[in-house]
Amino acid sequence: MRTAVVGHTEWVEFGHVERVPAAGDIVHATDAWEEPGGGGTVAAVQLARLAGSCIFFTAFGDDERGGWTRRRLEELGVRVETGIRDEPTRRAVVFVDANGERTITTLGRRLEPTAADGLPWNELEGVDAVYVTAGDPGALHEARSARVLVGTSRIADLLAQADLYLDAVVGSAADPAEALDPDAFNVPPHLVVRTESVRGGRYETSDGRTGTYDPVSPPGPVVDTYGAGDSFAAGLTFALGAGMEIEEALALAARCGAWCAAGKGPYGNQLTATDL
Repeated sequence: MRTAVVGHTEWVEFGHVERVPAAGDIVHATDAWEEPGGGGTVAAVQLARLAGSCIFFTAFGDDERGGWTRRRLEELGVRVETGIRDEPTRRAVVFVDANGERTITTLGRRLEPTAADGLPWNELEGVDAVYVTAGDPGALHEARSARVLVGTSRIADLLAQADLYLDAVVGSAADPAEALDPDAFNVPPHLVVRTESVRGGRYETSDGRTGTYDPVSPPGPVVDTYGAGDSFAAGLTFALGAGMEIEEALALAARCGAWCAAGKGPYGNQLTATDL
């Protein structure tokens, strides 16, 4: 399969803590590390592990963090095509508590790829599946040349503004930032998925079908939930691109999310092609 992601990236500093600090507190991390992160980045790595390759269309600053991001993603099997901005690459600080729950603080503006960046957008024509987390309307129209296009509900306004058909939109039912009204689209997406963490989730289709999907138990203790939702979305994108029916696609997506939560950081235990 040929897959791609159009989206954002950020350089993340992770720390394991017993609990997230309250106002005025000082806490000490028992373990600290750094990785490229953000929804687009995590999804690109997950797609590369499932499909064998993935092109990531993104943007970052002309700085050392941008260089670190490119090198690390290439190590993880992702081909990076990026616009360069005259501002810093976005950063984030993530606390992971004793229960594996993550708390995120972003630092800096989210940098997004645009159709004017001169990237090899023509390579998206006929790609099996593309997932979008950021961009401008022009970038989204370039992405629509793929057979299957999936978007995050975090950019619902942009998706509606681009005025194009999406095969699926996915987001968290518990996060107000990911609330989605399918009626806001001139052309409703075929599939809307609302995740509910350990309770599974639900879906609806443009032809009136509704349903739920069951959660999947992780292959071990929950270590770190950072990236689990993005891995779920990537798994759904891969499965739809592979021609799976909705229920089968959601089952695979749930496995991707659960596997990710059982590893350190977003890439410590993602599902791979050999696990399918």
